[in-house]
Amino acid sequence: MKAINFVVCLCMAFMLSTFNSLAAGEDFKSFLHKFTSSASFQYSRIKFPLKSPIVLLQDDGETEQTFPFTRDKWALLDSETLKEGRITEEEGGVYISRFTRDEPAYKEFEAGYDESEPSLRVVFELVDGNWYVTDCYNDWYNLDLPIGELEETVRTMQEENKSFEELHP
Repeated sequence: MKAINFVVCLCMAFMLSTFNSLAAGEDFKSFLHKFTSSASFQYSRIKFPLKSPIVLLQDDGETEQTFPFTRDKWALLDSETLKEGRITEEEGGVYISRFTRDEPAYKEFEAGYDESEPSLRVVFELVDGNWYVTDCYNDWYNLDLPIGELEETVRTMQEENKSFEELHP
């Protein structure tokens, strides 16, 4: 009987410590506001290289080549990009942006046209009490992008990042 009581107490202590570590974590809404309004903060909260590499097709159209998703390839995200919503366009397309997973320590945001693959997927994870981006798919780098245009695409994206950095240092 004492062994059962000990096991029950041990399980309760484990559950309490897990709950406390989540409760002690950073508030996601506050994090997201700061993340989308400060370039330096955003860069500091991304675990580079991201889990999923960038995958492009070589010139033969069949062979895949991967590139690590590093800081130089990151497109800074503003509050409009990570805003949940549903927009019906005049042409009839429906653009949906929402959190597809919203757990206490894990969140996934996806955006794109209805009945199509998402053009943006961002994974946020609570790590040691702080939120970080750990993975991302961005349509800047999709299989349709020729490898020869990767450098130019990165330069264009970095120019857009400079505008964001000027407004939101």
